[in-house]
Amino acid sequence: MFGPGEGGDWIFTAVPIFIGSIAVIIFIIIIAGLFTGLRQWKKNEESPRLSVPAVVKIKRTNVRSHTHHHDQNVPSNSSSTSYYITFEFESGDRSEFHVSGKEYGILAEGDTGTLTFQGTRYINYIREKQIEHAKKEGFYS
Repeated sequence: MFGPGEGGDWIFTAVPIFIGSIAVIIFIIIIAGLFTGLRQWKKNEESPRLSVPAVVKIKRTNVRSHTHHHDQNVPSNSSSTSYYITFEFESGDRSEFHVSGKEYGILAEGDTGTLTFQGTRYINYIREKQIEHAKKEGFYS
């Protein structure tokens, strides 16, 4: 359709530059995510481990659906669920932590107990009933 010098050659220059630019952007996003995660991990490691009285205020989930295409372009769906609990401290301040599904299932809104955390990292939560039982058994002072 286009002969040499008739305007068709620009696409052979533009497309590789465009694809290369997209690859560089994706690479930068991945590296930035890694640095952000490492920085948060380091900050948590340097934070003191605190155990404070707290009340379970809010429980929430975040469900993400994923669609994958396999052989013969047949889609398959999967999902992943993240669990979050917001705790309220005696001061009235609140903090939200990412927890396991097991912890999420065990705790109920309104539970009172002792929250242990380090920076933004959830360690555990011991409900008052568990503390009372542990004191009776001599495991908690």
